Amino acid sequence: MSAVNETLIRDVVAEVLGKLGGTATTTTKPSPAPSAPAPKSDSCGCNVKKSSAAPALRGKFGVFATAEEACAAAQESFLQLKEKGIAARRKIEEIVKALAEKNAEAWGKIEFDETKIGRLDHKIAKLQIIKLVPGVDWLRPDARSGDHGITLEEYTPFGVVGAVTPSTHSIPTLSGNIVNICAAGNSVVFNAHPSAARCAAIAIRAYNEAIYRETGIENIACIIEKPSLDSFNALCKNENTRLLLVTGGPMVVKAAMQTGKRAICAGPGNPPVFVDDTCCATRAAKAIISGAAFDNNLLCIGEKQVFVLDQVADKLMQRLSENGAVKLNSAQVENLTKAAFTITPGQGGGCAQAHTNKDFIGKDPSVLAQAAGVNIPFGTQLLFGETDAKHPFVEEEQMMPMLPIVRVKSVEEGIERSLESEHNYKHTAIIHSHDVESITAMARAMDTTLFVKNGPSTAGLGLGGEGYLSFSVATPTGEGITNPRTFTRVRRCVMVDNLRIY
Repeated sequence: MSAVNETLIRDVVAEVLGKLGGTATTTTKPSPAPSAPAPKSDSCGCNVKKSSAAPALRGKFGVFATAEEACAAAQESFLQLKEKGIAARRKIEEIVKALAEKNAEAWGKIEFDETKIGRLDHKIAKLQIIKLVPGVDWLRPDARSGDHGITLEEYTPFGVVGAVTPSTHSIPTLSGNIVNICAAGNSVVFNAHPSAARCAAIAIRAYNEAIYRETGIENIACIIEKPSLDSFNALCKNENTRLLLVTGGPMVVKAAMQTGKRAICAGPGNPPVFVDDTCCATRAAKAIISGAAFDNNLLCIGEKQVFVLDQVADKLMQRLSENGAVKLNSAQVENLTKAAFTITPGQGGGCAQAHTNKDFIGKDPSVLAQAAGVNIPFGTQLLFGETDAKHPFVEEEQMMPMLPIVRVKSVEEGIERSLESEHNYKHTAIIHSHDVESITAMARAMDTTLFVKNGPSTAGLGLGGEGYLSFSVATPTGEGITNPRTFTRVRRCVMVDNLRIY
């Protein structure tokens, strides 16, 4: 297989340098200091920071210094899992789910302390719900019989899966990925985001220790201790890596898709919300706050901008204020915008570009409020304020607990604005309406993987709605909400003229 295009990878560095990962940005790559070598970059392009924290975890139980070592160990564990069969897959699924719930508080705090983004209570909650991720039971074979015999189709593994995880949900993403990938019979090697690599390694080691104790398989889920651009490249090129799973921004997704290997890519989202005059304003407000405030809006499915019919806009904003959100006036919105974004003029007369300030990503509303110049009550969940449809808070996947509210004059305009702001990611969209025709029109226009009606965005992943959980929603490559079947090949076995019992 071909190596990752180095120019493209350098573009990845440029795209997300200065961000914690997951959203698109463009910056100028700084030159390294003359006295020090240039820092290596992670798979999403962010610089690896030297850590003065606890000593290295490297050793057995899944933590390795290089991609080559990790992939070799993962290949061996894949072969062991193949021999031990479905029972071992099920045991791995049970172990990961049980440990994620048991260690949710401790691991949530470790991840929060390392990344310093999001909310601690929600870091914990994301680990407690790993039990909702589907496993072995999703892989039921399909059989059919007829006059000429019987055919059996089964979901079978690829082998070693190379996975990239973000800093926004490090342990939850790798935990859910392990359940899906190993339930399908594969092993996995993770190249975690450097800003969340240590917490990921702690979880990997604990999972492997328990899995080895119960099954005798030692390295079913491996991780590269110090992830970098080089380790990402090596992971992609390694002959044992049969499939890639990338959860990140558009440039790392593009890089993975150009490796020559099959890639399942969970890219960015910028989910719009449309509110019409038939909805229950109170229910809509509570749902919007619940989804947008979760983990300080780090979720890629989280509500990022609201378009509301003019005749109900004031009512909706009043209900938002009554349920834990604080409204910013125009001057305060402007203050926050100046702090949260760097605006650069477009080249050649083009449109100006907004670059998100990483210091505000996933921060508490109080931090944003201070920048806006307003005091807010303790416990405020979310900030909001009126903007126009082209405002940076509308256009960018900003991942902050701040929602822009845009008035529209008709359902048609609301859908059109929603479509424009989503940037054709085809990720997630939300509507609050009791008009079936409006709901249907928006669903067809948006064509998103997740489309939530009259609920928070999180309902799209089974949290308050029907469905199942996944932390990797593969929109660029079309697999959608990943599950064990996503990581399988379909194989067919045919017996001609026999085995049919009637």
